Amino acid sequence: MTYIHPTAIVSVAARLAEDVRVGPYSVIEGDVEVGAATVIDHHATISGRTVIGPGCRIYPYALVGTDPQDMKYAGEETDLEIGAGTVIREYVTISRGTAHGGGITRVGRDNMLMAYCHVAHDCSLGDGVIMANGATLGGHIVIEECAIIGGLAAIHQFCHVGGYTMIAGTAGVSQDVPPYCMASGNHCRLYGLNSVGLRRHGFSRETLAALKRTYRLIYRTPGLPMAAALERVAVEVPDLPEVRRFTEFVQAAQRPGRRGVCRKG
Repeated sequence: MTYIHPTAIVSVAARLAEDVRVGPYSVIEGDVEVGAATVIDHHATISGRTVIGPGCRIYPYALVGTDPQDMKYAGEETDLEIGAGTVIREYVTISRGTAHGGGITRVGRDNMLMAYCHVAHDCSLGDGVIMANGATLGGHIVIEECAIIGGLAAIHQFCHVGGYTMIAGTAGVSQDVPPYCMASGNHCRLYGLNSVGLRRHGFSRETLAALKRTYRLIYRTPGLPMAAALERVAVEVPDLPEVRRFTEFVQAAQRPGRRGVCRKG
């Protein structure tokens, strides 16, 4: 059965599924939907048009679905969606979207947002993302699946971080980070593939070898312009989905209006 502590405040507009638990002094205000078996600990606040999937855990003092921290925000109705199995630790803040930015912030399934993380308006996080303590996302950022963002790392608005990427702690990311890579520093630079993480996720030896060859051609071949490097990848590297994803990401990051792609360290 759903349990709501007597000291909690839950809006009549909120919709709580079966087996939801709401702890002492928590506040659920507005058009909030909470999936089955989600646990909301004491002193957490959930507001706005927020949908939380089943099996999530929201720890004390988290602020979920707050108004976007955007000077242009004028009270518009916007949304936040959080996927199943996501863990939101103490003092995490997640803002809803903005009308000019698409109107929605999305957090995928099975994510771990450690204490004091911030996810700004209109961000989109894939599944299996880990943000370590104090990591901060500006607005309109895309984080693809299984990326790891180190503690106190800060990512500039409109940046795109590829899947299976590892961003080091305290990194300052101001350009797009291709999938499968490791990045560190301020400003952030690439330092090879995230080989350990890729092996843990079951990538084959053939795929790892192809990605290493791709990375060397693009980032470790002296005097080779990016366009020429991409041409060599197309000729010299096996045509695997992961290789295409890498090269297409790099090409897209250099289009007008984008922030460009991180370079080697």
